[in-house]
Amino acid sequence: MGDQQCCVVVLISGNGNNLQALIDASSNSGYTISHVISNNPDAFGLERAQRCGIASTVLNHRDFGTRCEFDSALQQAIDDQSPDLVVLAGFMRILGPEIVKNFSGRMLNIHPSLLPKYPGINTHQRALDAGDREHGATVHFVTEELDGGPLIAQGRILVNANDTAQELAARVQIREQQLYPTVVSWFASGRLSLQQDQAVLDGAALPRKGLQINS
Repeated sequence: MGDQQCCVVVLISGNGNNLQALIDASSNSGYTISHVISNNPDAFGLERAQRCGIASTVLNHRDFGTRCEFDSALQQAIDDQSPDLVVLAGFMRILGPEIVKNFSGRMLNIHPSLLPKYPGINTHQRALDAGDREHGATVHFVTEELDGGPLIAQGRILVNANDTAQELAARVQIREQQLYPTVVSWFASGRLSLQQDQAVLDGAALPRKGLQINS
């Protein structure tokens, strides 16, 4: 995007660890977080945003009668900021097709598994139950398929023999905080795009599993 800063809106539901990582990296990564939106009024990520002088909006999903009504309000709240990119960072609501379509190619998510393995929830325990030797996190473009959009990058960790789901989650979270700002900076610099349902970096289509990023 040349010399112009990429304007990013971040959607959260909880603690905001990935939000904090994105904030910390933003000063030299070509993007600015202009606004934070949460569906949870008690999300600690809102306090993180306030501490850093970032404006926020709460749209409590319980205040809406239908998912469509919530999506419409969310889309308006995002549109009000005119962002270049929408980043889901622990946003625990499934978005309807209309809002996904409206931000196609401009919406990223990070998921705590090596997609296409373990879409949805409880990913760490599922990896342990399957006896996986590797686990990790994946950044992908958001599409209407839950955790099924084109993969951009993955950060992998080894699974230890005596790992609990909590221990595994803590190590994956570290990888997420390394991985997400990197991918957002790619988009901000114009290197990353979605073309014909495929993630493209520096003019080349990315592998099916995305780039493998080492710590």
